[in-house]
Formats: sequence, structure tokens, C-alpha cells
Amino acid sequence: MATSIWWLRRDLRLSDNGALAAAAAKGSVVPVFVLDPKFAERAGAARMAFMLRNLRSLNDQMGGALVVLHGKPEEQIPRLAKALDVTDVHCARDFAPYGRARDQQVAAALAANGRRLVGSDSPYVIDPGVVLKDDGTALRVFTPFYKRWQQHEWKLVGDCAPTWKDASDFSDGIPHDPPCAATLPDAGETAAWTRWTTWAPHGLGDYKDVRNNPGIDGTSMLSAQLRFGVIHPRQLLAELPAGSGADHFRSEICWREFYADVMFHRPDSTWNNLQEKMDRLPVDTDDRAKHRFAAWCEARTGYPIVDAGMRQMLATGWMHNRVRMIVASFLVKDLHVPWQWGAAFFMRHLVDGDIASNNHGWQWTAGTGTDAAPYFRVFNPFGQSEKFDPDGSYLRTWIPEIAELDNTHIHAPWTLGLHAPAHYPAPIVDHAVEREEALARYKKVSGK
Repeated sequence: MATSIWWLRRDLRLSDNGALAAAAAKGSVVPVFVLDPKFAERAGAARMAFMLRNLRSLNDQMGGALVVLHGKPEEQIPRLAKALDVTDVHCARDFAPYGRARDQQVAAALAANGRRLVGSDSPYVIDPGVVLKDDGTALRVFTPFYKRWQQHEWKLVGDCAPTWKDASDFSDGIPHDPPCAATLPDAGETAAWTRWTTWAPHGLGDYKDVRNNPGIDGTSMLSAQLRFGVIHPRQLLAELPAGSGADHFRSEICWREFYADVMFHRPDSTWNNLQEKMDRLPVDTDDRAKHRFAAWCEARTGYPIVDAGMRQMLATGWMHNRVRMIVASFLVKDLHVPWQWGAAFFMRHLVDGDIASNNHGWQWTAGTGTDAAPYFRVFNPFGQSEKFDPDGSYLRTWIPEIAELDNTHIHAPWTLGLHAPAHYPAPIVDHAVEREEALARYKKVSGK
């Protein structure tokens, strides 16, 4: 029986892992993770620390068999394959622009020495590029994508019992965590499944109704685990019971796949407007805009729901999805700052930072992406706060300066005038004024 390399990337788990199963079917397996300097450059401390903790957990499950290499994958993988005289390197396919280019380089370097890169499985239930219109073109609107996505068959890979081959002499070791003040979720498959089995029995039934309320335990909070493949989305789909809550959870899984599909077809939309006409939309980048952006980053806008969301992200590496939309809308439609500024800041601080979901989520809110009605959707931070955090529990958790206010004034402390809390800032802009400005800018571009 031959020995194969299993190259881990965004599949940090042993269960239901197609790439691992394919490698194990050939014989003994050398599990390898390459600590790519590109990831280190782009990931903030929280995401890096969470990844490293999951690698340690996985290594413990393997009995210390994990080989961790430091450097460029296109150099490290071929070098190890040659040293071990391994013919096949198995991995889950990557569909992001950088990942696709990297894999092409690795495949070419392996092929130069008679070896091959074998892609099995992916981070998605249905691979990007598979769900298409009848004419074979890509879908740009979520609802028709979701309908077709549901028609595609999928199945669990199942578990395997790999035989690990000791190659520990080649490992550079798992580095220590970078300095990280964020409180992160527990690492590892067991912790991920513990969260699911604890939350799902009570969370799925009311999911459709309460998922937008950041003050309660209304979402699975497994986005970071999905991002690193500690748990696969098809594993969660296989767990879903009947019911509207589960159906809505299924659609949320599909949003992740939709954005990956959009980026697959339009890799240029990673940092550029998906709707090219929106390139004409005026945005502010002067010193005043930079000052306002700094206030947004530092959670001192004077709008409690915005500041609470930013504090939550800075403290935990995670932000409730409804609040993500609110703070994004505030940045691009109240402060008129380029969405790319906010997307980059999120990618630095989110543990679940996924380039497709993050950047296309920002574009949806900014009105430059897949949103079918972007010109009229300007989130009112006061109204959103009242609606989705009516008792102020979320605000009180993250902004203790206003915790003593009643359930009405806590959403808009400035309305108390001279009695407003002294240690919480006044609003940096007037939402009503900036909303009209945003709509005026959008209408000039859209012609509506």
C-alpha cells in the first residue's frame, strides 16, 4: 500500500472528510498543514489564534502525527512529497481566487516530478460553479440560486480509519498563539459538536423568528468552525429536522454557498463592485471621512447598536449577523465611506473572516452587489435597535456606560439632552440627514 499526503487547508476535522478518505483509501497517510505567510499577513490575531488552537486539537486527535510546515505551499508541498517519495497529494478543492492560483502552482510543481495534486471534497455542500441557469450561466440573485441549489443531490462522506505515517521529523511545529485579547470559542471538533447539540434542540424551532435578535442565544454561532472546516455544512444539513426554523437555517447555509459561487464566477468582485455601474457612486475618502472611519472602528459613533457590534467583534472576534448589516449600512450609507474599508477591517478582526461571505455581504449592504433593492434600504440604527433588541440586553452587555438607562432611551441616549450619560459620545452624524444624502447619491447612479 502506498503512502499519500493529506494536505489540510479549510478542513480541520477528521470526520466526514473527503480528502482524508481519498488519501486513506490509498494506504498510510501523512497529514500536512502549511502555515502560509499570505494567511499570516491577512489574518488578524484572533483568526490566527483560533486556527492554531484547532490545529493543536486536531494534532492531539491524530496522536501527534500532524506535520506543520512554515512557508510557501508551492515550495513546501513538492519538497515534502519528494522527500517522502509520495506520488499523490490529496486536498479539498479551493475556489477562492488566491487558493485557485496557489493550487495551480502546487500542481505544476508536483507534476514536474511525476506527482499529482488530487482534489477531493470542498468546503461547500455544492461546489461553486455547479448551480447554473438553464442556459449554463451564473445566477446573480439568491432566491433562484437557492431553489436550484436545493435540487442538487449531496451525501455525507462518512468517517474513515486512517493509518498515520510518522513524518514528524519534517515538521516545523505549531507556533505559539500571537498576542490575542479576544475571547475565542473552544477549538476542535468535539467543542463544535457540543455547541451544536446544546443549541439546536432549542434554537432551531424559533430560528426564523429570533435569529435577528442579538441579545439572545438565537444563532448557532458556528461560523468560525464552518470557515475552518472544523465542521462541514453538509453535516449540519444532515442534522436538520422538519420545520420552518430548520428550513430557514438551511437557507442561511446556502447564502454562504451563494457568495462563494458569485466570487467563483466573478473573482474581480472580491474587492471591486460587482455592479460596475456603482463605480460612479460618490464616496468620501477625505480627512473627515478618515476621522469618521476611525470613530466607527473604535466604537465611538454615538449610536449604541453600532458601537455595541464593534465592541463585540473586537472583544470576541465575532459579531451577530443582524448587527453586521447595521454597522455596515452605517459606514457606507451614513458615513459614505467605501465598503472596502469596512470589509478589510472586518477581515482583520473576525475569527470567521471568509473573503466571499464577508466582502459580498458588504457589497449587499452597500448596494454594489447582489441586493435586488439597494437604493431604498438604509438601516436606521435607532429603529433596528428598538426592533431587534427591545429590552436593550445586547446594548447593556457591550456598553455599560448606558446600562442604567430605561428600555426606551438606551437606544438613543442623546435624546436625554443634558441628562445623557456623560461618558458616552453624542452621535457623530445625524442619521436623517445622511440617509437623504445616501439616497440622493444612489439615485444619481441608478437613475431611479
